[in-house]
This record gives sequence, structure tokens and C-alpha cells, in this order.
Amino acid sequence: MKISTKGRYALRMLYDLAIHQEEGYISLKDVAERQNISKKYLEQIVPLLNKTGLLRTNRGNKGGYMLAGKASEISVGDILRATEGSLAPVACLEFEPNECPRAGDCSTLFVWEGLYSAITDYLDGISIQDIIERNSSMGGDYCI
Repeated sequence: MKISTKGRYALRMLYDLAIHQEEGYISLKDVAERQNISKKYLEQIVPLLNKTGLLRTNRGNKGGYMLAGKASEISVGDILRATEGSLAPVACLEFEPNECPRAGDCSTLFVWEGLYSAITDYLDGISIQDIIERNSSMGGDYCI
């Protein structure tokens, strides 16, 4: 599995919104400048994050974006599922129940189930708040 630029930039965007949350709604222009990401690219990511309820938006003079929830409650897995789709390493695990006609006889299914479990457990176990805390303990900018 390879995480796309869209997934990486979405994580950086939400991280940026989290560390500037006391400022209220943040413009995409500000996020783009701080994260060195094209504003146009962020505009493509916003609908995906809005649709899944990770972002709150406000239009108008004081408009912009902020996290829809607490940084401690938004996981890296949530963000990557919003931008990448399923995190399943093989197509047969994308839906529950597994409808693959070979699932009952597949001698390698346990390998893919184990990998999927490891991926989701790991990514769902890291919140934006965890990234903030790790970054502050390391004393530098977080690079994704």
C-alpha cells in the first residue's frame, strides 16, 4: 500500500488546523503557506474531508476551516480513509462480509487479514493530538 500525496497533504492540513485551532477558522491560504502546499491542491482535498465530517467550514469574511472534532479524536486512519478510500491491502477485504467466492478456501487470506489488522490498528491508534505531542517533544516541525 502506498499513501498518495492527497493523503499526506490532508494529514498535514489537519495537523496545521489543530495547532492553530485557538485562532478559530483558518484560511486555506494560510495553511498552504505554512505547509508549503498548493492552495489549489488543498481545495481538492477539502470536499473529501468535509464529506466525512472531519472539517468544519465557514464562509464569508471570517471564513475558513477548522477541525470538526477534537484533535485527540481524529485518527490518521480516519484521514487516510477519507482521502485514500479503503486501507485494505487486497480487494476482497474492502467490504464486510468478504464476498470473495474463494474466501472459504483461500490459504493466504489470513496473511491479508493480519496485514489489514496491523495497518488499521496502527493508523487508528495515532491521533492528530499524538502527532502534536510528539512534535513538541522533539522540538521541531513535523514532516509527513
